[in-house]
Amino acid sequence: MSLSKKIDKDYIEAYKAKATVKVAVLRHIKTAIKNRMIEEKGEVSDETVLDLIAKQVKQRKESFDLYTKAGRDDLAQVEALEIVELDPYLPKQLSDAELEAAIDKVVADIGASGLQDMGKVMQAVLSAHKGQVDGKKSSALVKARLS
Repeated sequence: MSLSKKIDKDYIEAYKAKATVKVAVLRHIKTAIKNRMIEEKGEVSDETVLDLIAKQVKQRKESFDLYTKAGRDDLAQVEALEIVELDPYLPKQLSDAELEAAIDKVVADIGASGLQDMGKVMQAVLSAHKGQVDGKKSSALVKARLS
C-alpha cells in the first residue's frame, strides 16, 4: 500500500473515531499531496509524500520552538501533539552513533579534508539516509568532524 493511500485510510479511521488532532494533521498532508499532484500533473511517489511529511514536521518543530520561547505553552502543546501524530509516517531516525558512523563513511568515501567539503558531505549523508536524519544535528556533527 502506498503512503498516500495509507494516509487516506488513516484519515477515514481518525474521522470516524473523532480524533480531531489526527484528522487536522492528516487533512493538511492530504492537501499538500493534492497540491503536489496538481503541480506534477499526475500521481506522486512515496518519496515525494515523505518529503511533504518531513516539511510538515520541520514546520511544526520550528513553531514549537518559537511558541516555547514566547511563553505560549498552550500553542506549543498543540504543535507537540501534531508532531506525535506525524511521527508514524516518517522512517525511523538514525541514532547518534549511526549518524556519526554514516558521516565517517561519507567523509572517507569522498576524501573530505576540511570545511570546504561540508556541502558535499551533507548532500551525500542526507541523500543516503532520506528522512532519517535531522539536518541541524547532522550539520553540527559534520562541522565538528571536518574541523
